Amino acid sequence: MVFIDTHTHLYTEEFNNDRKEIILSAIGQGLSQFYLPAIDSSTTQAMLDTKNLFPDRIFLMAGLHPCSVKENFKEELKHVVSFMEIHDFSGIGETGLDFYWDTTYVEEQKESLHRHIEWAIHFKKPLILHTRNSTRETIEIVKPYISQGLTGIFHCFSGTAEEAAEIVDMGFFLGIGGVITFKNSGLDKAISGIDLSHIVLETDSPYLAPVPYRGKRNESGYIPLIAKKLAEVRKVELEEVARITTSNALNIYKSSLS
Repeated sequence: MVFIDTHTHLYTEEFNNDRKEIILSAIGQGLSQFYLPAIDSSTTQAMLDTKNLFPDRIFLMAGLHPCSVKENFKEELKHVVSFMEIHDFSGIGETGLDFYWDTTYVEEQKESLHRHIEWAIHFKKPLILHTRNSTRETIEIVKPYISQGLTGIFHCFSGTAEEAAEIVDMGFFLGIGGVITFKNSGLDKAISGIDLSHIVLETDSPYLAPVPYRGKRNESGYIPLIAKKLAEVRKVELEEVARITTSNALNIYKSSLS
C-alpha cells in the first residue's frame, strides 16, 4: 500500500533531533510523498533544508499561515512572492482563517486569504485552507472564485455534514487526519455521506496525533492509523482507502509516484 501525507510540518523544531529518521520510518510505513505547507518567513529556510533531505519525496507550498498574520503581514506576503519567484511549489498555503486563538487580525486574515486565492488561480495550484472555527466564513469567501477554476483542500476538516457536502460540491477535497480517531469528535458522522473520491489523508504533524498517540508528537508514519480508522468508518478495506486517497492527492498536486 502507498500513502501520501498531504499536510505535514516536518521542518518544525519538534523534529530537529530526528527528522531524517522520522521520514525514513514513515517511508517504511508506506509513505511515498510528503507535502509541506508554509507557515511564515521564520520557517522558510528550515522548510527548504527539509526538502533537501529527500528532494524526490518532499514537496513545498508557498503561503502565510493565518496565525502568522500580524501587523507586518504585508511584508510577509512580499516574502511569499519572493519565494515563489525562486522556488518550485506544489500548492498555495496554508492560508485561511483562524478564529480560535485570536480575532485581533480577522480583517487582515481575510485580506491575506484573498491574495492567496489570487495566487492559486494565477499559478493553477491547489489552495490549502486552514479553517479553525471558521469553516462557514471560509466557504463564503472561496465560493465566488470556483468558476475561475479554484480548487484545493479544506485541511483538517472539522465542519458539519452540510458544510462537507457543500465543500465537495465546490470541487474541493476534505483533509482528514488524526481527529477522526478521537472519541466523540463527530467527524465520522460529518463525512459519512462523502465519497472517498473527495478525501485525502494528512497528519498536520507534529500536531494532532491519532489515538493511541494523542497528545504526543505526531508523525507522518501514523498515516496508516488514520487510514485504518477511515476504513472502519466507511466499512471498506484499508487497501481501498490507500488507493483512492493516494490517487486523489496525486491528482490535486499534479504529481506522480516515482
